Amino acid sequence: MPAENFQALEFLLTRRSRPAKTLAPPVPDRATLRTLLTAAARTPDHGKLEPWRFIVLERAALVVLADRFAECGARNAIEPEKIAKAEAEYRGAHLAVVVVSSPKPSDKIPEIEQVYSAGAVCLALLNAALAAGWGANWISGWMSHDAGIRAHLGLEEDERIAGLIHIGTETTPPPERPRPDIDAITTWITT
Repeated sequence: MPAENFQALEFLLTRRSRPAKTLAPPVPDRATLRTLLTAAARTPDHGKLEPWRFIVLERAALVVLADRFAECGARNAIEPEKIAKAEAEYRGAHLAVVVVSSPKPSDKIPEIEQVYSAGAVCLALLNAALAAGWGANWISGWMSHDAGIRAHLGLEEDERIAGLIHIGTETTPPPERPRPDIDAITTWITT
């Protein structure tokens, strides 16, 4: 039998994201955040292409981003209530990391596998923040798919937002939610 890391397994079996709206200061300082980003960058990356990158949004940058949501929402026919909710969430945020899916040309590694790797980076960063004792939440949402928002963040034409990882101090215990029924979603093939 392999040697188990019981603490890591227990963490993964019990981890819960913290709603972004419940996160407050303090947030990780740059040195701490670099450690979390380093952990996230250890994500499986076929071909060592690094088909992702990070953009760190501090408090003022999050407010500027929120200022763009009304125009973005109108452009995408988003209901006013959803726009107001997103604006409030980002105006109240103090730190978020944009994980950018940045596929690289490759004859060996299909673009979809590179996109999957960017998604894995989101989860790795989320888990690293939680494991380090911070509250964290992975968000995407309608605004992350808007060309104007991508341009505001300096993304290239072929880049997309894989997720925004909000990180801060947990102010309330995270709510429990139903988890998947493993037997209902698992097929065992033996021959």
